[in-house]
Amino acid sequence: MKIILIGASGTLGQAVANELGQRHEIIRVGRSSGDFNVDITDSASIQALFDKVGSFDALVSAAGKVHFGALSEMGEAEFAVGLKDKLMGQVNLVLIGSRYANDGASFTLTTGILSEDPIRFGSSATMVNAAVEGFVRSAALELPRGQRINAVSPNVLVESMEGYAPFFRGFKPVLAADAALGFARSVEGAQTGQVYKIW
Repeated sequence: MKIILIGASGTLGQAVANELGQRHEIIRVGRSSGDFNVDITDSASIQALFDKVGSFDALVSAAGKVHFGALSEMGEAEFAVGLKDKLMGQVNLVLIGSRYANDGASFTLTTGILSEDPIRFGSSATMVNAAVEGFVRSAALELPRGQRINAVSPNVLVESMEGYAPFFRGFKPVLAADAALGFARSVEGAQTGQVYKIW
């Protein structure tokens, strides 16, 4: 399969590339690195990416930013970070990408454990993750030509605990390689409209 991997240089993206790259052609895409570049907050940039890459069999998004902060200090600008990047960025990858995707192609988006298990300072992440999961379940009903869509919801990663440990006390982190198995399950499986929880 020809797989477009958004966020390929990140911790999760590298693990997904290692897993799927054993069996498939990986097109690595990042904001400033990889085979191609894209800014997922800009639909014109997404369109340009697909114009260059052409048809594909699967798209994996391991990208998306949100703002972490105390609710009392959050305003529209802080919430807009996640809404424009992790939510609409991933939604637009599907909306635009579905026109280029082959029949039966799959889309796999990234959410996270905070969609169901909120933490202090994570209101934006919880909101955005839950919205992405809602989009996946709904879009699965309407994607054309047998295309599929799923999401992977990983726990905090072992490799990211140095920076995130204070926010995730009591959580049991997972290895990025284990989270990558959820993406393989989505890409290489047959289900659609699912959220694969790697907790």
